[in-house]
Amino acid sequence: MGHFAKVVSGTVTKVIVAEASFFDNFVDSSPGSWIQTSYNTRGGVHYQPNSGTPSPTVYQDASGSIYTTLDEANASGSAPITTVDQSKTLALRGNYAGIGYEYDSTLDAFFAPKPFNSWLKDTGSFSYEAPVAYPTGDATGSYSGSYQWNEDTTNWITGSI
Repeated sequence: MGHFAKVVSGTVTKVIVAEASFFDNFVDSSPGSWIQTSYNTRGGVHYQPNSGTPSPTVYQDASGSIYTTLDEANASGSAPITTVDQSKTLALRGNYAGIGYEYDSTLDAFFAPKPFNSWLKDTGSFSYEAPVAYPTGDATGSYSGSYQWNEDTTNWITGSI
């Protein structure tokens, strides 16, 4: 089974679970497209099911066989051995799609809704980032409270808005 998002004008309107073959005979006359998404992908990283652990690195020999350890790969005798970071290669479309998420067709990726108009798309983390880095303290470096984004000033402020 896979997860598929209905995208209308760049916005996810539905997410369903279905076999890919379901779409072979499925007739959908409503506008939009169905695009596969991965339940285990977030921030451009694929995680092992039901965990916060990124999918492991594996090793591939020249014949294409996959091994979980470098020793196993070397023992195959089929050099060269390449490293495959599955957390990146299995990651599908940046993030798992949710209703209201944006689908960027140029990047072929899903993004959570943009929190503020001034925030910028980060194609490395597949998220929106503030145009000003989150502060680590006040001018003296001693503030230990929380910060909130103020869209009017396009900057972080202390306390409530």
